[in-house]
Amino acid sequence: MRGMRESVTAEPVTAEPVAVEPVAVEPAATEPVTTEPATAEPVTVEPVTTEPVATEPVTAVLPPAPGAEQYPALDFANSAIALPGGQFLDLLGTPATATRWLVEHDLAPAGAGLQEMCAAQLRSLREQVRALLASHVAQAPAPPGALSALNDALTRAPSAALLCWDPTRGLHRATAHPVTQIVDRALAVLAANAADLLTGSDAGCIAACGATPCNRYLLRTHARRHWCSTRCGDRVRAARAYARRTRSTKD
Repeated sequence: MRGMRESVTAEPVTAEPVAVEPVAVEPAATEPVTTEPATAEPVTVEPVTTEPVATEPVTAVLPPAPGAEQYPALDFANSAIALPGGQFLDLLGTPATATRWLVEHDLAPAGAGLQEMCAAQLRSLREQVRALLASHVAQAPAPPGALSALNDALTRAPSAALLCWDPTRGLHRATAHPVTQIVDRALAVLAANAADLLTGSDAGCIAACGATPCNRYLLRTHARRHWCSTRCGDRVRAARAYARRTRSTKD
């Protein structure tokens, strides 16, 4: 029949599934990175060795003050020395130095060995002699304690010279002073010499050094000289010049 359409039966197309093989992606073999720890070499720091400043000991002792060679007691009083810069030198400060001082002044044999008690006795008498010198220079009364100490030292050694004999000298007189009485004899000799100095014809020449900080005593050889050494004299003159300049500046 015209106008009639034939029905077309369309069979469904069955698409066969495509088998897609999975692609096996092999993982990239990454070698493990072994990081070795950095070993820092130890730094050896050498210690800084600071050398100590070498301070020279006070060995340059001043020469004997005027009159000290004539009167051992004056040198004895000057055995404690005040030096510039706050330094202090004590020639009787130890048994060894005290022994050396006595030997050098023919007051002890070379082989003598003093103990601290003996050195302390010497230092004690020295302070009493200095006290008597200071009062004499200041024209003040003598300290009773210093007088007593000096008189006590005077009686420590026998004053009478004994009659002795030996193959070399034959008969002679000498004052006995056994080793156990070395210090007693030295104290007696120094005390007697100090008494002679303070009461003799040179007593009016005793003076204290005028240079600061010197603490020594001397016998004046000139009316205007009041210093015990050339070094102290230079300091006195420098101090006087400075005082004059200061006065002129103020005026």
